[in-house]
Formats: sequence, structure tokens, C-alpha cells
Amino acid sequence: MSENDAVEGLRQVREAIRRAASDYDRDPSSITLVAVSKTFPAEAVEPVLAAGQRVFGENYVQEAKAKWPRLRERYPDVELHMIGPLQSNKAREAVELFDAIHTLDRPSLAEALAKEIARQGRRPRLLVQVNTGEEPQKGGVAPGEVDAFLDACRSRWGLSVEGLMCIPPAEDPPSPHFALLNTLAQKHGLKTLSMGMSADFDAAIQLGATHVRVGSAIFGSRTKV
Repeated sequence: MSENDAVEGLRQVREAIRRAASDYDRDPSSITLVAVSKTFPAEAVEPVLAAGQRVFGENYVQEAKAKWPRLRERYPDVELHMIGPLQSNKAREAVELFDAIHTLDRPSLAEALAKEIARQGRRPRLLVQVNTGEEPQKGGVAPGEVDAFLDACRSRWGLSVEGLMCIPPAEDPPSPHFALLNTLAQKHGLKTLSMGMSADFDAAIQLGATHVRVGSAIFGSRTKV
């Protein structure tokens, strides 16, 4: 994909977000586009940065560590979001690198993040990933366990959780999963909902998404890794 294609993809996605917000009586400024740059090299990201995009999502700590420090020297106002599964032994680097972590999903990770936040004095915004489809191969807290996990994050580890994130099962219509996440967030007074990707962010916006994670619609298809 050429630089112009990525910039045009960004323009089209921004316009689609504005259109969806208008359709569902929402303020477009309440919806943050997280441009998912995982697997794409720095040179593919640069044109999108130059076009004004500042919020990016990465799946892998090591890839982000290799890619973003130099880009951030030129674009210091970049906001970097961890949107992939996070190993507890990567908590130190994740707290150093990321401004938001969307995939808090188990006690060992909560404990590791709490230790690093205390040690570094840096507080990335935290979202709990909910496994709305209860898929055994996927990370996330089961919907029925969200109450207890959120309580433990606050009372046991002193973590401030800002919102929830989900990835619906690929074979399911996404809207029921987005609606469930919204219901859980409202129950707990959480304002941030990270849901919706390239194929379904319109439905996510309809159901209250504050952050949509869009990669292929901007950067093109990626090689599987």
C-alpha cells in the first residue's frame, strides 16, 4: 500500500466515524480513532502521523519498543495504546511505553502492572478486556466475573480502571457483544468502551464505543504473524 493509500484510508475512516456519530446522535469528538499499526514498519506509519493521526494501537511490546521511540522523537504528542495480549513479564516495558493498556484480564497481570506503576510513577490508563463470547482460546474476563475482577483491581491492587474492551467472536454478529460491554460499563460507571474494528466500527459507535481500533481500513491488509 502506498503512502497516499494510507492517508486516503485514514481520511475515509475519519469521515465514516463522523457519519456514524451523526447517524446515532453522538458527538464525533467523543470517539477516538486508534489506528492499529501492528506489523507495519515505521515508514508505513509516518504518512499517517504526518496527516495528523496521533493515537495508535500495537499488539506486541517488542515491536512497539523497536518502532515508536524514534517516531516519538519527531511526534512527541503521540498516544500509544496496547491492544494485544500482554504477558505479565512484559509489564515493566508496557508501563514505560504505553499511554493506555486495553487488555488487563487476570490477577497476575494486575499485580505486575500495579508493581510497575508504583515503581515508575507512570500511570497508563487501564481497560479490562471482557471475553464477551467466553471463547477458551481468547483472553479476557468472563462477563460473569467482571464485578469481582474490577473490585479486586481497585481494592487489592489499587488500580484505577477507566473502561472495558472486547473483541467479539469472528463468527457472531458483533452488536450483541457491544451491547453487553456497554451494559457492563454502565453498571460500573466506566466511561471508556474500546470496541469495534475495521469491519464493524459503525455498529460499535451505535452502541457507545469511545475508542474504535481500525487497522486494515487505513493501512491495508497485513501479513499474518
